[in-house]
Amino acid sequence: MRGRKAGEAGEERGAGRCSGGHPWPGDSWQLHGPAVLQDAGYGCSGLKRPSRPGCGYVLGTVLLSLAVLLAVAVTGAVLLLNHAHVPGTAPPPIVSTGPAGANSALVTVDRADSSRLSILIDPRCPDLADGFARLEGAQASVLQALSQRQAEPRLPGEQEQELLDTLADQLPRLLARASELQAECAGLRKGHGALGQELSALQSEQGRLIQLLSESQGHMAHLVTSVSDVLDALQRDRALGRPHVKADLQRAPARGPRPRGCANGSRPRDCLDVLLSGQQEDGVYSVFPTHDPAGFQVYCDMRTDGGGWTVFQRREDGSVNFFRGWEAYRDGFGKLTGEHWLGLKRIHALTTQAAYELHVDLEDFDNGTAYAHYGSFGVGLFSVDPEEDGYPLTVADYSGTAGDSLLKHSGMKFTTKDRDSDHSENNCAAFYRGAWWYRNCHTSNLNGQYLRGAHASYADGVEWSSWTGWQYSLKFSEMKIRPVREDR
Repeated sequence: MRGRKAGEAGEERGAGRCSGGHPWPGDSWQLHGPAVLQDAGYGCSGLKRPSRPGCGYVLGTVLLSLAVLLAVAVTGAVLLLNHAHVPGTAPPPIVSTGPAGANSALVTVDRADSSRLSILIDPRCPDLADGFARLEGAQASVLQALSQRQAEPRLPGEQEQELLDTLADQLPRLLARASELQAECAGLRKGHGALGQELSALQSEQGRLIQLLSESQGHMAHLVTSVSDVLDALQRDRALGRPHVKADLQRAPARGPRPRGCANGSRPRDCLDVLLSGQQEDGVYSVFPTHDPAGFQVYCDMRTDGGGWTVFQRREDGSVNFFRGWEAYRDGFGKLTGEHWLGLKRIHALTTQAAYELHVDLEDFDNGTAYAHYGSFGVGLFSVDPEEDGYPLTVADYSGTAGDSLLKHSGMKFTTKDRDSDHSENNCAAFYRGAWWYRNCHTSNLNGQYLRGAHASYADGVEWSSWTGWQYSLKFSEMKIRPVREDR
């Protein structure tokens, strides 16, 4: 930047006029760099430049130097304040000089925030007190600007910034550790749930084993009592001179073969008595078992193997729903001349009055037939309370053409969809859509769904697995009992 004192227009750069028309050397100050002030003079033609007083020259130079230094200091302070207040690079202040009057110069500092600082320089010998007053005013202005900058909000210091950097570095690690702890917690919860389920299963199994043990002890006590009663009866018979009395150790009182016929005027106890009374046609008859004197109606088969069979189950056309609950199977349902179930209570009343045999007739949808015969059959034979005990099955001595599919069920309680007494974890009746003396689960399921031959589902039809397997539902099944006669 340059400051210049100029003469009249049209004259050479830096030239003036002397008094009386003679050229007079003009004074000009040029600022080279931030703090250098140079005096340049041009003499009048043929004249010597007059000498100046030493005080004015020296003092002007000193004041101008101080002004430049003050401008530089102000510039540095502004840069420092701008750097401390707003991060980043701010433009430097603009320092310029120019004429202010006949014998003075003006130094102007334009700052980046649009504020301006002006300093008037008089090269003559001014009053020293006035110069120092100006310097003190400039110093006061700088101090005031510094105070205002210090009062403004500032960014955190180096220590605070270091702390923030440390926290920023630690935060990802803390978040990662929190995620790991959350995953570990979820794993522990899952493991705890699995352990709880296993514990519940073990407790259920323990309860079931305790129940089975209790039932076994009860059955053993009943059996011991029955054997004791039979032995006492034998001793009484021997004492009374009746050595030929037969005893059946399977049940107390003893079940033996049915004597041929019945006393005149007595009521028939089952279909064999009906046959022996002279009735030889198949059909519905009333019977009066020993333990059910009120009696009930049954369907009698008078043709198969000599007749006298009491039918307690028949499937033939799927017209009756056999997927029923406990009460229906206890009391019986259906139509005696068609599909029906006689009822566990009635089957028990029949089979406890004598030794009975079982005959099962089967037919498939290709008109093939087969049968299974069991020489011993009973329901609830050892039970004081047969319903409470579940009407357990007793069956033995197989013969026939269909193969055995019932002996594995011997000793089992009857299970329905609403009363589970099998040995499976699931309810076999609900799972295989039937009701039977299931074990775990079955080899026969004659009370299953009527599915009409081969089917895609497994073992839930009218099944007799030893003959047609587990995926063929039979067309016809009939279960019937008859007392074992003395002549057999």
